[in-house]
Amino acid sequence: MIKQTLFTGWHFMRWLRLGLGGLMAIQAVQNHDTLSGLIAAFFLFQAVTNTGCCSVNSCTAPATKNNADKIEDVEFEEVKTK
Repeated sequence: MIKQTLFTGWHFMRWLRLGLGGLMAIQAVQNHDTLSGLIAAFFLFQAVTNTGCCSVNSCTAPATKNNADKIEDVEFEEVKTK
């Protein structure tokens, strides 16, 4: 599970968090700034664990419906242009 989280699902925001965290970590070390280091650690943690401010996918709608037991027959009608 941890290996799957680390190596899959890399999207733009995850790369952005990783970049910001890395840059802030470098600046924190160079300037001996603890607050910047904590913020950098926060961004790096979010990038590595694929979480956001709202926890793991709690702000998104579910991708699948939960009523999988109700399978209905679908009728298709072909539409032709004149």
